[in-house]
Amino acid sequence: MNGLLLQGFEWYVIDDGKYYENLKSNLEKLKKLGFTAIWLPPVCKATGTNDVGYGIYDLYDLGEFNQKGSIRTKYGTKEELLNLINKAHELGISIYLDVILNHKAGADEVEIFKAIEVSAENREDEIGEERDIGGWTKFTFPNRNKKYSDFEWNFNHFSGVDYDNIQKKKAIFKISGFNKGWSSSVSNEHGNFDYLMYSDIDHNNADVRAELFKWAKWFINELNADGFRLDAVKHIDADFMDEFIKYIQGEIKKDFYLVGEYWVADKGSLQGYMAETSGNIDLFDVSLHYSFYRASLEKENYDLRKIFDESIVQSNPIMAVTFVDNHDSQKGQSLESWIEDWFRQIAYSLILFRKDGYPCIFYGDLFQIGDGSLYCGMGDKLEKLLELRLNFAYGNQDDYFESPNAIGFVRHGDENHPNKLAVVISNSHENVIRMFVGEHLKNFEFYDYLGNNEGIVKIDEKGFGEFRVSEKSVSAWVPKN
Repeated sequence: MNGLLLQGFEWYVIDDGKYYENLKSNLEKLKKLGFTAIWLPPVCKATGTNDVGYGIYDLYDLGEFNQKGSIRTKYGTKEELLNLINKAHELGISIYLDVILNHKAGADEVEIFKAIEVSAENREDEIGEERDIGGWTKFTFPNRNKKYSDFEWNFNHFSGVDYDNIQKKKAIFKISGFNKGWSSSVSNEHGNFDYLMYSDIDHNNADVRAELFKWAKWFINELNADGFRLDAVKHIDADFMDEFIKYIQGEIKKDFYLVGEYWVADKGSLQGYMAETSGNIDLFDVSLHYSFYRASLEKENYDLRKIFDESIVQSNPIMAVTFVDNHDSQKGQSLESWIEDWFRQIAYSLILFRKDGYPCIFYGDLFQIGDGSLYCGMGDKLEKLLELRLNFAYGNQDDYFESPNAIGFVRHGDENHPNKLAVVISNSHENVIRMFVGEHLKNFEFYDYLGNNEGIVKIDEKGFGEFRVSEKSVSAWVPKN
């Protein structure tokens, strides 16, 4: 099976509470396009309906309680969420839930406790002396009234905050106390990247661990989830995450799927994290994304032969979730690294047509971003790529990575999908690559399924074809019959 994942949202989804219903109405179309799984946005109650969901407030409120100004989340109610998941499962589509375990936001009360201000550039660099601060760290969830869990969060459950209510000062404060401090098993960016935002969860606290394990079991069973997309894992204690993953796959669902967002372009860091978590979690191939980004900016000056050199899909293919862009890299976001439009079809060809990796399609490309005024998506072009993957991208693969400005590869099909697929990519002028498709196909005619190159390619007596590609384009040649 050619697994295909949809990131089912983008940053500017309209805040009308109709997201779940709208996505449900598109499920049959998504099934026909070959999608086997959908990654949903954060479904738990955040700081308000205008919050994409990463300002997480209550893990047990899925759009059921009147908290933070509404019953629904940005995306709808719990009932609508369950209806969406049930319909997806009827169609054989798996559902992955976006899980935020790094921090909490929108506390109900301020608490006074000891803390030390640290430098934003180096969180190991303390500024001044330990003192009392007022932090938003008390979470009581009064309108939930202890349903599902009676656990209440306080400052002992966090390692840092970003605001002192006494001095009305915004900064990073490391909470003091016995066995407190930043985790050592996190990214070493900024000296120590345990702290990211809001009230930073202390994963070394035994009560926190017990509560998160309990919640995970409830959450998975309550929604009949098939997997998690784990947010911001480079900021979360790796030992905790390893234990958390083993608990889920050992005690809750053996075949539960897990993919983490570890946002660095360095392949070595990604491979190191895989080792720290016992190889039980896939990772988004951020390194490949940045290779696409550079290629789109550098145009003909980029050596296409090196496009996969720093990627985890090359070094760890069965653990790589490949993508072009996502909600963080899209225009206007903090990690903006938007792939230039001319290269987007090429980039998608490199994740959809090749044998390695688990490709993830961005919602904004398949549909649009927001109301469409910022970006209206790739429309028919992307659907054409998806149709081609569903019908032709199978079997063994031969690469023809011999020129810095033109590369190609052939997929040879399998028992159930015998047709060949010959892909040629150029980042400069029009080009031709001679590639082997099989002696049994001599005199067969191939055409460009994508319509980017006119005419036909006739296979010679030895099973080779002279496959063409237009300037700064991609062509996907398939048998005419």
